[in-house]
Amino acid sequence: MCGRFSLGISHEEIQQLHGYNVHIGEWVGRDNFVPRHNIAPRSQAPVIRRRDGNDQRTAGPSNSHSQPDAPATTESSAGTQGLPPTNNFEDHADTPGASLANKDASTTPVTESMSTGNAPPLILHTMKWGLVPHFSKHEDPSLKTINARCEALIEGQAGMWASIKGRKRCAVVCEGYYEWLKKGKERLPHFTKHKDGRLMLLAGLWDCTVLADSTEPLWTFTIVTTDASKEFSWLHDRQPVILPDEAALETWLDTSSGKWTAELSTLCAPYHAADHPLVCYQVPKEVGKIGTESPTFIQPIQERKDGIQALFAKQKQGLTSSPSKPTTTSTPTASSKHAPKRSASEIKDDSGDDAPAGKKAKVEKVNAWEDDSDIEYIDDPGPQRHKADATTIHKVLASRGPQ
Repeated sequence: MCGRFSLGISHEEIQQLHGYNVHIGEWVGRDNFVPRHNIAPRSQAPVIRRRDGNDQRTAGPSNSHSQPDAPATTESSAGTQGLPPTNNFEDHADTPGASLANKDASTTPVTESMSTGNAPPLILHTMKWGLVPHFSKHEDPSLKTINARCEALIEGQAGMWASIKGRKRCAVVCEGYYEWLKKGKERLPHFTKHKDGRLMLLAGLWDCTVLADSTEPLWTFTIVTTDASKEFSWLHDRQPVILPDEAALETWLDTSSGKWTAELSTLCAPYHAADHPLVCYQVPKEVGKIGTESPTFIQPIQERKDGIQALFAKQKQGLTSSPSKPTTTSTPTASSKHAPKRSASEIKDDSGDDAPAGKKAKVEKVNAWEDDSDIEYIDDPGPQRHKADATTIHKVLASRGPQ
């Protein structure tokens, strides 16, 4: 299983966005997100997007939460709650027979600036992972839209992304993301995050539509991917576009021109921010099952209480408590004493190997960001599904205290 990320901290910590000099306004649909460490496609997660002129219609008091010092900016008209921003040009930009004039008009510059207005220019918005285009009236599960290749955006071959790449960009908030290596029949999950522990911001696109069988707007997003950096090519050929700091975040979310720019293409380069390094390590296999949940999913497997260190401790305790039991030991050879350290690309899981005796299992990359055919898609009916998990997570968060 693959195509997952983690965001298991409290709503308050998410909205404060520690480590970034950014002020977030209200959170639209905050109650629709349950913090968890195993977020899969087609489930709800928060993104940061730029406020636009229609946001007074996106949520009433029951659906949005503002920071304590943020001015109230939403209207609670019962007839307009939850409606998507209107854009007559984009609503028909990709439908058969749409005029060229309309498509050109979809890139008309937006007059609002990120730094103007009384309200904070950025808001959080809970959306469903897996983009459904604004012109679609049915949710097609066969569409693989959890990711968008940056090459398609840069080279102009954007297809379904053409009408939104200039105007509907967002940043997906997470603690880090999972990738899998395949060894024999096993899949070994690895977790990548910022070394300093700050939240990670992934470049994304969003859209909104109203399906034929619904009267409510469906807000969805996709994560933009690029080539993996040299440091992580052992794990994967692709990786998400990571926005390392507030400057990158502001550039990505500045949709005032309504166009794709050279600065955006630069942000899509493989990750190389030396001042914000990443770390990657193997984590428990249980994260591979959709619906499971545990804070240990983002902990190195060697550090888990039920992990390798605990296993060695139990073995040592067993040897100490049973001295009469015959044991078999092996004396390291000269060559093993001076064996070279393994590189990251040679990391393997010693907790079980289904390869024949004497034959080393081949380690392969799992193409998570490009081929999601192995993902077990299941619809997320909302917070109710995660009620039990939420109780456990909230207890863990409470026991941690302020971070």
